[in-house]
Amino acid sequence: MHVKKGDEVVVIAGKDKGKKGVILAAYPSDARVLVEGVNMIKRHTKPNAANPQGGIIEREAPIHVSNVMIADPKTGQPSRIGKKILADGTKVRYAKKSGEVIDK
Repeated sequence: MHVKKGDEVVVIAGKDKGKKGVILAAYPSDARVLVEGVNMIKRHTKPNAANPQGGIIEREAPIHVSNVMIADPKTGQPSRIGKKILADGTKVRYAKKSGEVIDK
């Protein structure tokens, strides 16, 4: 997958197109990611220890990884990702739009 947990991404397709958020979890086997504040769903829950009242809970649902692009660190616009090896031998991802390194 071209993104991982903690990356800031922009949604490029679907009902939340244009929204930005941070990846909370990645599910590589399903090719899906959980993005903060994107693809919100409502769940009806019974009362339990965590939520004694029960009721309707709103939370994020996973979105397909093809519907998100990494946000360029310099501009915040969606950008493709490239990989390169630095002079010290570390392999990093970089935004192709600005050339800025994503992995610190």
